[in-house]
Amino acid sequence: MQGKVEDRVERLAFPIAAECGVELVNVEFVKEGAFWYLRVYIDKDGGVTVDDCEAVSHRLSGRLDEADPIPQSYILEVSSPGLERALKKPADFTRFQGKLVKVCTFAPVWGKKEFLGELVGLHDDQVAILVDGEKLLIPWKQVSQVRLALQ
Repeated sequence: MQGKVEDRVERLAFPIAAECGVELVNVEFVKEGAFWYLRVYIDKDGGVTVDDCEAVSHRLSGRLDEADPIPQSYILEVSSPGLERALKKPADFTRFQGKLVKVCTFAPVWGKKEFLGELVGLHDDQVAILVDGEKLLIPWKQVSQVRLALQ
């Protein structure tokens, strides 16, 4: 399997999540201290349960053992993306239109690196949000992260 670890795992996890009736939201492969963590985030309408996480974890663990896409040892975690989930896919920007989001940029845009506003959507490679009634268009290439924000 070629590509980044996250991409390789996503290709394995996507059909498993679908079989389990959940959406694959994100895959992260990070080193924390002495350990590597493979984090797989899933979601569904009404939220995921421990049983959902267990089902995906069990099936994915077996598939990862077969495919062996990661050379080093790691800890597999399957969980909900949480209330402040990251928005990454174009469908996320449609699904969460009208919700409060926090947009972070790599470098200052209009003198700021963080924006809090109502999500309008993703248009022409720009994140559109309403801040104090004004529509802001932030170029996607300058966006480091977009997350749902608690209201």
